[in-house]
Amino acid sequence: MRRILKPTLEILAGVPTVVFGFFALGFVAPALQAVFGSNRVEIFNVAAAGIVIGVLIIPLISSMSEDALSAVPRSLREASYGMGATKFETGSRIVVPAAISGIAAAFIVAMSRAVGETMVVAIAAGSGPRNFTSWPDALSGLNFLNPFKAAETMTGHIVRISGGDLSFQSIDYDSIFAIALLLFLMTLFLNIISNWFVRRYRQEY
Repeated sequence: MRRILKPTLEILAGVPTVVFGFFALGFVAPALQAVFGSNRVEIFNVAAAGIVIGVLIIPLISSMSEDALSAVPRSLREASYGMGATKFETGSRIVVPAAISGIAAAFIVAMSRAVGETMVVAIAAGSGPRNFTSWPDALSGLNFLNPFKAAETMTGHIVRISGGDLSFQSIDYDSIFAIALLLFLMTLFLNIISNWFVRRYRQEY
């Protein structure tokens, strides 16, 4: 199974993100409309973008996790087999705990990758922010958390604003740099957590 899945995931990692964006818009969004109803699901929605980004980061998680699992010494597996453990017991109780730092780091790095994704959310989630007249309007029925409506992410906002005709040093123009700084700090924070987790739970043999 590994000989089949790994090359498939590597091919998936080489697909341009703009293709994933049009896949979300042309296939995932209509599928969500068919399941939940077109009156509830807009053609541009956060759910379709989120599902496709989840698929997009699978190759990164699987590759890093596979490297972490492969780094576990063969002697641990053989010792487990020698004690009478099955392959499943060896994998779940010996190999995975020994590689947990690398697996957790893979998920955190993938989160950083998802936060910085641009094309998928710019195409599938919509290119306009959710505007509410007041806080009660936003909190009514938790409208701001509805994944079936269009929204604009931070990276999508940067794409939309930078592509328009804006005057230099205007509020909209300066917001690009503020959002980019926030994105940088978020990804830096996630990478710091990843490095701390690796150092804290790493097992050396």
